[in-house]
Amino acid sequence: MVRAIVAGAAGRMGSTIIRNILQTEGIELAAAFERPGSPAVGQDVAEVLGLSERTGVVVEDSLEKVIERGEVIIDFTFHEASLAHARLNARYGKAMVIGTTGFTKEELAEIHDLARKHFPLVQAYNMSLGINLLYRLVELATRVLGEDFDIEIVEAHHRLKKDAPSGTALALAQVAARARGWDDSSFRFCREGLVGERPRREIGIQTLRAGEIVGEHTVLFAGPGERLELTHRAASRDTFARGAVRAALWVVGRAPGVYDMQDVLGLK
Repeated sequence: MVRAIVAGAAGRMGSTIIRNILQTEGIELAAAFERPGSPAVGQDVAEVLGLSERTGVVVEDSLEKVIERGEVIIDFTFHEASLAHARLNARYGKAMVIGTTGFTKEELAEIHDLARKHFPLVQAYNMSLGINLLYRLVELATRVLGEDFDIEIVEAHHRLKKDAPSGTALALAQVAARARGWDDSSFRFCREGLVGERPRREIGIQTLRAGEIVGEHTVLFAGPGERLELTHRAASRDTFARGAVRAALWVVGRAPGVYDMQDVLGLK
């Protein structure tokens, strides 16, 4: 039985992950924590999630208080918090699953360096099966269609999402750029005013924020006389939570290093 620790237990993703853990064989909730001062601290997880039966797991106010209770830490919180958790975990060597977005290049590089030295990490901006298949389809389409086709990525999320564009949109852009031998200097995040004609060496990334949209990503390939659109829509956060739980089951016992959902799903 894999013993999991969930960060951000009262948050949108944290609570959804906990619900999935409680419903999945082979994994159990060993501990949960929130930021200091959160109203959830000191409550049984059942009270936080509105469950009828108590779990016996009380929400603590730091990872340090609970890190020795579990084998894997599942973290979908905030980029600065996730980095701090990784730094702490370097002393303990617990497996980690990080789905947090909004990292700077420097923060992500530090997390990956810590993982290679100290613990196994599954890090992915989107852990759904469909999105990880979409990465492959985008790579294939980019190679087959060639540079006569312009690439635009449009992503939409709920109004409360803090970072933009989404980590998934950036990952899709990186897949397309690598397939063309480009780097992220080809990314175009905004167009306003008299911008001139579109350069050939460009990947547009556009952001929408509205209502309660869980997550939508479209990669558009527009060429001479035709257009191809590849779209993924998430109807529920359970999509991401199930992937995170699957990653947690997979990563325990692995060698220190950086893995992604392609590894977890056997797509490599």
